[in-house]
Amino acid sequence: MSAPERPAGTGRLLTGVAWAVLLLGLWLFGRAATAGYSAPTTGDVAAVGRPLGVPLPPAHDPLDGAAPQRVEIPSIGIDATVVRRGLDGEGAIEPPPFATPGAVGWFAGGAEPGTEGAALFVGHVDTETKPAVFYGLSTARPGEKVRVNRSDGKVAEFTIDDVQVFTRERFDAQKAYGPRMDGRAELRLITCGGTYDRASRSYTANVVVSAYLTAERTARKSAGKSA
Repeated sequence: MSAPERPAGTGRLLTGVAWAVLLLGLWLFGRAATAGYSAPTTGDVAAVGRPLGVPLPPAHDPLDGAAPQRVEIPSIGIDATVVRRGLDGEGAIEPPPFATPGAVGWFAGGAEPGTEGAALFVGHVDTETKPAVFYGLSTARPGEKVRVNRSDGKVAEFTIDDVQVFTRERFDAQKAYGPRMDGRAELRLITCGGTYDRASRSYTANVVVSAYLTAERTARKSAGKSA
């Protein structure tokens, strides 16, 4: 009997207790769950970095803590539910559920989005049959906005300042996932990149989009609700 369909890029995030090991685990996010996967991925692009001439706004002061509920990146059409992820019984970060490849996973053991530090979000790039939530993440560009709707009714608005593709040969965990500036509220949006290697059943790189808090807004109420 054939194995049930499972998304590629859903591998275990080997973490343990130490932050350095956690970062290594995020690097291993691209390990696939099944053999024989052959769909394309959008991650095999050159790093954008911080192009000259892109104006970036000043950082906003960090906010009080609150859990994320949705992530929106209007420029690339992402509007996704956030699911809380932690560690499983073996010390591995739980990836977004297999059944909901359109959801974004937030590592609840780290920073909350809007608080000081780097909040970590992970999402699948694709499944065995179709694109997933972060399929277009590598096309994001500095200056574009990321909005996180939070449980306190606030929207934390971040500005993208860096887009990188980290290959195995050039991987630096602290540079990829650690805070870029002390005292700032930052985001890391992470997915698989490069090409799919059948031999190792893994992707050859990770796409890492970095952003920092630049505004705080009040979430709009849904139509029909009283003020």
